[in-house]
This record gives sequence, structure tokens and C-alpha cells, in this order.
Amino acid sequence: MIFYFSGTGNTRFVAEQIAAGIGEELVFIPDAIRDNRFEFEIGSDETVGFCFPTHGWQPPRIVREFIRRLKINANYVWALTTCGDNMGETMTILNKELAAIGLKASTVFSVIMPESYVCLPFMYTDTEEKERAKIAEARKQLPHIIECIRARKTGVEELEKGGTPRLYSYVIGAYFNARMVNDKKFTVDADMCIKCGKCQKVCPVDNITGTPPEWNHNGRCTSCLACYHYCPTHAINFGKITRKRGQYYFK
Repeated sequence: MIFYFSGTGNTRFVAEQIAAGIGEELVFIPDAIRDNRFEFEIGSDETVGFCFPTHGWQPPRIVREFIRRLKINANYVWALTTCGDNMGETMTILNKELAAIGLKASTVFSVIMPESYVCLPFMYTDTEEKERAKIAEARKQLPHIIECIRARKTGVEELEKGGTPRLYSYVIGAYFNARMVNDKKFTVDADMCIKCGKCQKVCPVDNITGTPPEWNHNGRCTSCLACYHYCPTHAINFGKITRKRGQYYFK
């Protein structure tokens, strides 16, 4: 059983490939939360996997909150995070959450995918050439990951932590996740909005209402930027910084 979260589609692609490769069920974490489904039974021959994007060099808040309510027994646990360039100590943080419910991801991976977070001065979407190169490399990496999981290998740690992982996750990431994961700065240019409703449809946490969109300010926003990236007219922005930034979602 694979529990996954995805906003712009990078992690969904990876999770779907692994699910097909190992023949196990995919569970979209926001759907499980909507259904108040936190207790799961799995067979003795099944694995339990967690797939999610790195948000601010940490696991997304929605993933951590889901794990805290999760009730499941597992003989073999693995985890994978997608990231634009590196993921810091994301897996260390994940395993602390898992330890609290009696689990440990004994095999962990990171997969580099195209960059989608563009709300900080030094963060941009990748060029189309770089996007293609990252996706091609991920496709090459996935058969190895699938084989490791199928073989129930333990102690595998294939992670792009970056040069200063503790700084990324525990200083910059801590500030980011405490102060910047919200919907306060989202705006829509009404004259550019074509009222297609796509932003509402792609929001994984049901945080958008109506057309033109209104953000509900209910604390659910994960700052995944799906609403921004999927908007066909670039009518949605996060403050002023994204007005001259690119858009990306996995196609």
C-alpha cells in the first residue's frame, strides 16, 4: 500500500510507476483525510510506502498530520520524496513521525524532478530542457527503486541531501513551514480569469471556492501551488513575486 501526496503531479507520476511495478494499492492522502480513513489492514506480503514532495526541506504538513493519525501494521516500510534539487533532512524528520506510531522507513529514496516552488527570490521553474532531463533521469532511476522495494531491501539510503542539510531543514525549512505555508498571498487577476474552474478542481485540499477563485483561509493550504501552475492564463499569483515566474505541472 502506497500513501502519497502530490500537488503539481511529480510525486503522483512516481507513485503510479512504483504502484504498477510492485502491484500495490495507491492511497491519495487528501482522499483518506476527506473520508476520515486512518486505519488500514495490509497483507503479510504487502509493503507500506510513503511518497511525497519535499516542502521547504521537510515532509509536507499534510503528510505529517496524516501519519500522526495513521493506524497500520507493517513488516516493511519504505519512503520516497521528490524534490527540485535536494531534500535536506526530510527523511530524518519523516522517520521521527513514523517512530511515534511504531514504524520506520528502512529504505528511503529521493527523486529529482522539475522545480515547482517559485515563491522565494532565488527559486524559479526549470527550463524546458532541464525539465526533460530531470524527468528522463527519474525514469531511469525508477526501475532500480522498484526492484529494491520488490526485494524488500533494507538499509538503502539514496538521498540528495544537499551541502548543508541541517541548515536547509531545521533553520530555513522550519521558518518556511511555520510562516509561509498558507493561502494569504494568493490573488487572481479578474480580467485574466476565464472562470474555467481548473484551480478549484486541482486543489488537493479543497481550499478554493467559486470562479473567480476565492481561497478559504481555513488552514488547509499546503502551498503546493497547483492552483498557480495549472491556471491556463497565469491569472493566479502568490503576492507579486510570481508574476514574472514560469509555470510547471507534470504532463
